Amino acid sequence: MTVSELAERDLITRIRQLLPPAPSWLVVGIGDDAAVVQPERSRLDVLSVDAIVEGVHFDRRFTPPAAIGHRALAVNLSDLAAMGAAPRLALLSLALPPTLPCDDFDGIVQGLVAVATRHRVHVAGGNVTRTSGPLVLDVTVSGTVKRRGYLTRHQARAGDELYVSGTLGAAAAGLECLRASDGVAGTSEGCVQRYLYPDPRVRAGMLLSRNRAATACMDLSDGLADAARQLAEASGIGIVIDAADVPVDPGARAWFERTGADPLTEAIRGGDDYELLFTVKPRHRGRLAAARQHGGVTLTRIGLCTSEREVVLRRTAAGAPADEPLPSGFRHFR
Repeated sequence: MTVSELAERDLITRIRQLLPPAPSWLVVGIGDDAAVVQPERSRLDVLSVDAIVEGVHFDRRFTPPAAIGHRALAVNLSDLAAMGAAPRLALLSLALPPTLPCDDFDGIVQGLVAVATRHRVHVAGGNVTRTSGPLVLDVTVSGTVKRRGYLTRHQARAGDELYVSGTLGAAAAGLECLRASDGVAGTSEGCVQRYLYPDPRVRAGMLLSRNRAATACMDLSDGLADAARQLAEASGIGIVIDAADVPVDPGARAWFERTGADPLTEAIRGGDDYELLFTVKPRHRGRLAAARQHGGVTLTRIGLCTSEREVVLRRTAAGAPADEPLPSGFRHFR
């Protein structure tokens, strides 16, 4: 059975059956013309929206339905993490080709609901429509943050230290592996999972906000090279990244060495890691302790903010440092 055999209300019913009970703050949820939500006292709402499109952001030939739903919500939660916000609700808009099997539809929703449940996000409503084009999932998320606790990209200053969460390059390696139909044996298996099921650093972002540890922050949806340039431009600073300190994922390193590519270059320019890039004043390093202990991810110092207005990669050979431009990052329109 395909979705073309069901009415819109039938598809919405299938979604509702997969959702947990509504929280007390959701006054009106799915089933009406709009959701009604009770705001949290003394906090600000943080809103973000992102769409994933078949053939652009995922390939159904090697992406399971659950991974599609997982990614649709996870990429939005990563934006909230970069702002230091606690996720609260999501709105889901689906543009479905009529040939989509109902089992795939259910798998997509189940993947999204699994992420929502883990991060205490409630799907409060949305829309289902038919399309003659590719499958599209458009998700809007809402979170909350203390009035003076939100993080932005434009507060970094010269002298701040540059940090990144987790490891880099695994998602890019995983995508290459899938495209090459290489299978997932050995070290590439973890990379494939990192690409298919990105893990938004929600807890770490909330702790960086709560402890006022970070001066600026953004997520690595389009790779370290792109994020470093955007953060530097927004803050009016330069950045020096120490090549030796960039935490390249071991599985990614093994994959890129196997394919003859430079692991560091690929890790810096590859996207889909959804880690956090953030800056910290040296005197506030101690505030990272809680994020390190409870954020569920490693935090690595990889560079320094400068007043030079250049973004460079610093390699050291024979004891002498040499600066070079960062590799080009991901671009949406090329």
